[in-house]
Amino acid sequence: MSEPSSPDQPPGSLAGGTTPAFSTRDPNTAAFWDERFRQGFTPWDQAGVPAAFAAFASRTAPRPVLIPGCGSAHEALWLAQAGWTVRAIDFSADAVAAARARLGPQAALVEQADFFAYRPPFVPGWIYERAFFCALPPARRTDYAARMAQLLEPGGLLAGLFFFDDAPKGPPFGIVRAELHAILDGSFELVEDEPVTDSIPVFAGKERWMTWRRR
Repeated sequence: MSEPSSPDQPPGSLAGGTTPAFSTRDPNTAAFWDERFRQGFTPWDQAGVPAAFAAFASRTAPRPVLIPGCGSAHEALWLAQAGWTVRAIDFSADAVAAARARLGPQAALVEQADFFAYRPPFVPGWIYERAFFCALPPARRTDYAARMAQLLEPGGLLAGLFFFDDAPKGPPFGIVRAELHAILDGSFELVEDEPVTDSIPVFAGKERWMTWRRR
């Protein structure tokens, strides 16, 4: 994920209340994310597992899970410890290093990869969305929908937390509901849409847990 409000003054800071100075400004590049992980500036990181995620996993039959844009991979570790088959990817080398350090013996579950070209080692039954869609510049949204549809077979689930906002700047890049439906409705049907009660500040009041089933 990314820097809220503007790239120059994101809400959130390092110890002491300072915000790092960043030299990269293009979230389409791995360097953008590498720099932020390297400087320890990850205000999108919940440092744990969202309640909606845990609730969904508890009511869903285990299936292979792909987590794109995994960051520190808290959810990947949670799933692996619960016995799920999981693969987490990020195209930032620094994010992958942080995730592998967190996962320890499960570090092999995390790969450095570009989601749009990645071939997972299994057919995903669930692709978990957490701050990946809103990290992508809006021009890549149709690519996102197309790739999700390619990876999931009919009945497969795209489920996670979606960030709704009409502010033009990002990341995080919010979306309005009508646009999200326009992008996903052709290949997916919405089967769950629930409020989120434990959002971190950057997403507070603006995210929903949504489950989209591949048509």
